[in-house]
Amino acid sequence: MHKLVVLYPEPADPEHFRHYYVTNHLPLVTRMPGLLACRYSFDVTATQGPSPYFAVFEAEFADATALTAARASAQGRQVAADAANYATGGAVVIDYPVRDGLG
Repeated sequence: MHKLVVLYPEPADPEHFRHYYVTNHLPLVTRMPGLLACRYSFDVTATQGPSPYFAVFEAEFADATALTAARASAQGRQVAADAANYATGGAVVIDYPVRDGLG
């Protein structure tokens, strides 16, 4: 499995972010080819001190090839372009292969 994680710093208008993200952005994300699952939260806390992030998103794909194809697709390009409509604080995007921690 391969994960895509997006960390969002505080936006200029948190209420607009929440509303736009749920109403407009997430429906675009769910149309990305190869997407196995996705999750998000606006309740991001840090173990010590204030959290540097307002929101977090994670998506799962079968492997890095599936993620690359999803991001390069028309839907993936639309998702990336849409971030400017709500993520005024920017975004940190990372991806990685998931390893089983028990074996």
